[in-house]
Amino acid sequence: MIAYIAAGLLGLLALSIPVGIVLFLLGFGVDQFFSSFPLIRGLGNMVWSSSNSSTLIAIPFFVLLGEILVRSGVAARTYAALDKWVSWMPGGLVHANVATATMFSATSGSSVATAATVATVAMPQAEKLGYDPKLFSGAIAAGGTLGIMIPPSINLIVYGFLTQSSIPQLFLAGLIPGLGLAFAFLVVTAAICVVRPELGGERRVFPLSEMMGALAHLIPIILLFTVIIGSIYKGWATPTEAASVGVAGALVIAAVFGGVSVAMMGEAILGTVKVTCMIMLIVIGASFLNFTLASAGLGRELEAFLGGLGLTPLSTILVIVLMYIVLGFFIETLSLMVVTIPIVVPLVVELGYDPIWFGILMIVLIEMALITPPVGLNLYVVQGARKSGHLNEVMVGAIPYVLVMLAMAIALIAFPSIALFLPEALS
Repeated sequence: MIAYIAAGLLGLLALSIPVGIVLFLLGFGVDQFFSSFPLIRGLGNMVWSSSNSSTLIAIPFFVLLGEILVRSGVAARTYAALDKWVSWMPGGLVHANVATATMFSATSGSSVATAATVATVAMPQAEKLGYDPKLFSGAIAAGGTLGIMIPPSINLIVYGFLTQSSIPQLFLAGLIPGLGLAFAFLVVTAAICVVRPELGGERRVFPLSEMMGALAHLIPIILLFTVIIGSIYKGWATPTEAASVGVAGALVIAAVFGGVSVAMMGEAILGTVKVTCMIMLIVIGASFLNFTLASAGLGRELEAFLGGLGLTPLSTILVIVLMYIVLGFFIETLSLMVVTIPIVVPLVVELGYDPIWFGILMIVLIEMALITPPVGLNLYVVQGARKSGHLNEVMVGAIPYVLVMLAMAIALIAFPSIALFLPEALS
């Protein structure tokens, strides 16, 4: 059955069938060929139960928040402000790519939205100032992945929903690894540009008065992040309530800078509907597939397979990590999460590992999948914004940052406290 699912998934995706539909088709196939009773009768109940959750309402709110910031021009102002603060380092404007992605990740919750935002505002600068296209675009693709690690993260919300884990605890757990990755991206960029200065373009130093003036565009975003995350951690609001407050805050910020209009709101709402429908179709389809797989005994089959290998808990985790790296080459990241979580997480918990820790480890591996070909979404998003050159330039530029993510995954396995320190300290 495992071979059937893998072959069916890859085959249907190769036909360019939408991921959500693929998951339903695989569920129907499991029902038809591997179940002794008609699981299709549970479809209606699964569709209702998998979507009838107040937790999932946070998703469209966080998507709308990001849409407002992008379409109102707030993101472009943030990039210009960070340019004045970080372009003095080796690598120049490349650091602004990572810094902007980090700051935008703290409000958008989406890696693809983060990468698209930074790429749109940054690429014209790269061409104008003569930066190496590989490193410049690779940094944007990698920085965009922080959107699913630094809270608030849509993927962490989905993980918490599927595993019944505490979303505030997951947000806390993702903070240190997320900021650690951002810092590591900056260090790696600087190191590359020290060795190869011609890749980094011009280092620019701005007058202190300009740097201080730029804070007017940074402080509102920092305050918005503080309000959203602080209200969740203090227990003043659920993630859904905090997301709605964040939307109101984003509207205020956009209005202050003159970016609110009827046309902008129409585009933001339409974009939100499209992204939310895509996410919910995948979540519902995966819930039905997981229901059929569990009923057909895949969990027992997989548990027996891993048990038959005679591996230690650590070796099993390494096998799971390798599995995610390989699957990440071929499967869209959110789909990979929702398909595997109900199967893998119970096994991980049975081995004695913390589900909060494993959620963060999984997110790091999912981040890697976003910038590894052939299905790395952020690679295509950045290439689309470039409008010139070849996709392989973005792929090559992302390689150093893939290695950073791999190092973070190893560090999380060796030192789980990287993820668990804040949840345990503030619980």
